[in-house]
Amino acid sequence: MKSRIALFIFALILWFLLSWSVDVPHIILGVVTSIIVAALTGDLFTKNPHKFIKISRYFWFIVYIPVFAWAMLKANIDVAIRLLSPKLPINPGVVKIKTKLKSETGITFLCNSITLTPGTTTVDVDKENGYIYVHWLNCKTQDPDEAAKQIAEKYEKILIKVFD
Repeated sequence: MKSRIALFIFALILWFLLSWSVDVPHIILGVVTSIIVAALTGDLFTKNPHKFIKISRYFWFIVYIPVFAWAMLKANIDVAIRLLSPKLPINPGVVKIKTKLKSETGITFLCNSITLTPGTTTVDVDKENGYIYVHWLNCKTQDPDEAAKQIAEKYEKILIKVFD
């Protein structure tokens, strides 16, 4: 029940931020839509709704956005240069990365961030042992610690503060 209430509040705030209108029809439509969303998907939203109260999580998520955007821009340029210059090495491989994230949402965010960054794709997740398997276009190392440092550390340091 707490998860549904948290999702209702989150959806309603998001509704007002996106619609940017406070007239009666918009308020009614926002409340009704938020109730429907919370009723249908509230049990999937979060197992710990009390975490939404902590404001620092929102700050770190805002910090995460430019970090991710910068990493994505650099990776796009690197992949484009490799495609346009056949002499540059491409050394594909799958690396095993140990993650410190514990929550399913945090691990999912990390995997999506890795996959959305060109040159890397998350292949599999071993949640019980905390490993993520990543296909890397230019595999520089097979050492899990070094691979984690090069691929995931920039995301993981911030995502821990947001999700765990």
